[in-house]
This record gives sequence, structure tokens and C-alpha cells, in this order.
Amino acid sequence: MKHLELHIIQSVPVSCLNRDDLNSPKTAVFGGAQRARVSSQSWKRAIREMAKEIAPDLFQGERTRLMHAPLAKAMEDAGLSADEASDGAKSIVDALVKVDAKSKDKVKSTTLYFLSPLELETIARKFTEEKDAKKAIKGIKPEHLSDAADISLFGRMVASDHSLTVEAASMFSHALSTHKVDNEIDFFSAVDDLQPAEESGAGMTSTLEFNSATYYRFAALNLDMLADADHLGILSADERKKVVATFIEATIKAVPGARKNTMNGNTLPCYVLGVVREKGHPIQLINAFESPVRTSQGYAAKSVELLQDEYSKLKDTWGLEAVAEVAIPEVKLHDFIEKVTSHVH
Repeated sequence: MKHLELHIIQSVPVSCLNRDDLNSPKTAVFGGAQRARVSSQSWKRAIREMAKEIAPDLFQGERTRLMHAPLAKAMEDAGLSADEASDGAKSIVDALVKVDAKSKDKVKSTTLYFLSPLELETIARKFTEEKDAKKAIKGIKPEHLSDAADISLFGRMVASDHSLTVEAASMFSHALSTHKVDNEIDFFSAVDDLQPAEESGAGMTSTLEFNSATYYRFAALNLDMLADADHLGILSADERKKVVATFIEATIKAVPGARKNTMNGNTLPCYVLGVVREKGHPIQLINAFESPVRTSQGYAAKSVELLQDEYSKLKDTWGLEAVAEVAIPEVKLHDFIEKVTSHVH
């Protein structure tokens, strides 16, 4: 299995990138110490959104419970009456993920469905011709993912029809801090602009939780799977290189947007190691930090040192072989992407 690994060290200041059900920054225990944590789901969402900005022609997938409206419109455009189109779109939604009977304002599905524009157009056209939901859905083929590389990269699970399930070509781990982290509580007050001058006191007071951390982030991409017939085999090699280049750039640069206007956790990594291997499975280097980093001069530099030591140790011990090893900041981002994507075929 030919694959790409990205190992990233990134420091993020006061922030709450990913909250739990109590609005607290997510944490996890690793190596006996509490760490700051950002779920893979959270970071992938940010990566998907940035990928749409970088390559909008290749990343047009939409994950939604509101597919009824665009389906109905596409059927109307194909010649059905408004009522026929609405009923037809409902039957499609029901066959894919079931219509949510509790939704009163709009027709929604019970769960999110990841859909490409080409798939939507194909289903609408087939239904207009056949008037049969199951036959229309059977018209979806892997080549209809050519405008939605995000579905091939991040996968799609369809319980009602496994032929529509797409195994994700990418793999992400939860980002963990390389050191022990305790969440902190910020007490804040807000001024009432219209409060009479003779009155004292804040208009409101409250608290919120935050932390700051140096994270180890890991992502991998199965390059063989990405190029097979069930994923992006329909694309040319140059188009797949563009997909992989976009994936790399977005994975390196994107940061979850939670509290971006009040805490703004946007930073860039201080170190990125890219590895391409022809065989074996992706291996993350989180065990470099199984003992939490202790520091007197920041965490980032020591984390990079430990990461490099761990990678060197694993290569020597287990005989890991790579056809490409490249690191930022030893090279610039453009050169990093060019060297890695030269292994995409």
C-alpha cells in the first residue's frame, strides 16, 4: 500500500478549538497525563472547507440533511411538475437515508448524506426518466465522484445501500498535546453601553474555559486506494496530483474555527515531516510523547526533537523504508508539495 504520512507539530495559544458537551476544551489522558485534544472530525471539517477554497472544481461535496430541495429543483429543471419533483425527491431521500418525520419546516433526512453535484444531477435525471427511486439510485457510479474528491478522501457510509459506501482514502488521528495540559477558566464581564453613568457594575458576567497547547497532528493518505476505480481512477494523474496537493496544503494550514473571533487560534505548524512509503501501513509517531514533554523554554523545539528521534528509532528498529522524506521548514511549502506529489500516479 503506497501511502503518504504527515507528522505535524503546531503550537496554538489561548483557544477552545473543539468543545465537549459542557463547552469545555476536549481532553484525553495519554501516558498518564491529561492532554489537550482536538478530534479528527473537527480538524477534518476545517480541512474540507479550506480544500473547497483551494480547488473548488474538485472539492464540491456537500454533507447535508437538506438534499430534498436541490433534488426537487433538479427534477423540475428536467421537466417534472413541482409536485412530481417534490414527491420524487422525497422517495429518493427515503431510499437513501429516510425522511425525518419530525421535521415540520423543511423536508430533511434523518442523517447527513455526503453528495456530489454529479451524483445529484444523475439521480434527478434518472428519476425523471424512470420514475423509480431505486433505479435512479442505482445510476450512481464511482465516476460521479470526479467533482467531489472530498468524498473519496474522507469517505461515506450508507447503511441502506452498501454499494454507495465509499471507504475513506485518508486517515486522521485526534490531535494531542505533547505535554500535560489543564484547562483554565476565564472570568469575563461586559459593559452595558446604555447603563446610566451613576450606576456601577457590569452588564453581565460569565466564564468560559480555554487552554493552550503544542499539538502533534497525524494524517495519512492511501495513494493506491485514491487512484483505484472506486475512488478517483476516473481522473488523470495530473488531476489526482492536484487533489493530493490540495489535501496536503489544507491539512497543514487549516485550523478549526471555534471562537475564531474571540480567541483566534489560527497558527501555522513549526514543523511538518512528510513521508511516502511504498508498502506497509501508516504509523503515527505519538509515542514520542508518551512521556509528556517538560520544559523551561517552550514545548515546540523539544517536541520536534523528540519526533525526529522517534522516527529515526522506528526506522532502525523496524526497518521502515521510505521513498521520500521531506520536512518543513528545511524546504518551503511549495517544494514540499512538489516532492511529495511526484509520487502520485
